[in-house]
Amino acid sequence: MFQGYTQQTVDFMWGIRFNNERSWFMEHKEEYQKELLEPTKALANEVYDGLMEKLPHEPLMVKVSRIYRDARRLHGRGPYKDHLWFCIRTGDEDWTGKPTFYFEIAPDYYSYGLGFWAASPATMERFRRYTAEHPEELEELTRKLQKDGRFAIAGPRYAREKKAPSDLLQPWFQMKSVTLQFEKPLDERIFRPELAQEIVAELGELVPFYRYFAKLAAMAD
Repeated sequence: MFQGYTQQTVDFMWGIRFNNERSWFMEHKEEYQKELLEPTKALANEVYDGLMEKLPHEPLMVKVSRIYRDARRLHGRGPYKDHLWFCIRTGDEDWTGKPTFYFEIAPDYYSYGLGFWAASPATMERFRRYTAEHPEELEELTRKLQKDGRFAIAGPRYAREKKAPSDLLQPWFQMKSVTLQFEKPLDERIFRPELAQEIVAELGELVPFYRYFAKLAAMAD
């Protein structure tokens, strides 16, 4: 069960950001496993169990990221990440085009939400086409999103503005890939066991969006 992160969690993440090389990591590997990896796995499992109660028939699985960067994609960076994340997603081989819940913690922020990891242009074109034909569905969801005010539409944007069927839907149509995101600097919440159930409750508010995006993904399948 998730008991909260610790100050040692935060210290380790700052440490690896500024000492991103193997000798430092090996000296602090036990700290990484105890203070960052283990609580993140516990949080992931608790959030997964909570979401599965809300989506009992969805074929979802939970995955915790590795701290090791892909050696083929270092691009001048160190071999380790200074953050850790988990996602709750389908087991499809091409899951990046399916709606995915996520949580991420870094030395200076934490974030969670729902979206596409890397939606293809075809996926986003299908999303815009369906939404233009049935705008009332997403408009209703968007009004509730704006009323709650916790999650914001985020993601890479197109350079040229695309026309939406209404002003309310305009932000959605500008995204190359879309995420509903809550993000803020680290605060006392991360140290509390209650964080897990708070995230479950807040991600639960995005279940209607999950079903909306899953329906579009199923159309492609």
